[in-house]
Amino acid sequence: MIERREPSRREQEHEVRAAAAPGAAAPTASPTQQKARLLEIIKQKSLLKGRFTLVSGAVSNYYLDMKPTMFDPEGAHLIAEIVCDLLAGERDVDAIGGLELGAVPIIAAVCARSWRARPVNGFVVRKEIKDHGTERKIDGNFKPDSAVVLFDDVTTKGGSVMQAVRAVRDRGARVSKIITLVDRLEGAEENLGKEGITLVTLYTTRDLLG
Repeated sequence: MIERREPSRREQEHEVRAAAAPGAAAPTASPTQQKARLLEIIKQKSLLKGRFTLVSGAVSNYYLDMKPTMFDPEGAHLIAEIVCDLLAGERDVDAIGGLELGAVPIIAAVCARSWRARPVNGFVVRKEIKDHGTERKIDGNFKPDSAVVLFDDVTTKGGSVMQAVRAVRDRGARVSKIITLVDRLEGAEENLGKEGITLVTLYTTRDLLG
């Protein structure tokens, strides 16, 4: 007979704090509730107002810095839950990856979360090839001639994530879907569609800006 271990005082205090956290999603929250809560976190931590120059050179009156959300304990947890739900039906997908640096925290979180059900490997595509060690463009658990899904934190025109698309396709991998946390609705869906890639968005700027 295996005796049930009673939680330590520290574990009990952690559970109490988690349950009492204002606005925190309950452990049994539905996918709809999880998405609503994650949207709140993004608005609080990652939506900046002002004047910003984007990678594309365009000027915007708002900017999305997703790192405070992706490195937030609840934020990372919710993103991993939602992305894993999206991957649940993708039985032919071997791995999930993305371009450094924006995709890295989520790739790691998704890999960890996927272990409970169907483990999904992860990898990262470097912007520049390492000049030492393995000198690889792609690091992690990537296999040529495999099926992969790519993740992007913020998608504008699709140019940045296409760097990852080209890198994995050059190694013989098949990619037909990209999951993005936020789509700025500035042409990415159309541009990626021309490459035979479906863009799956968790949120758009309409959700954030109302």
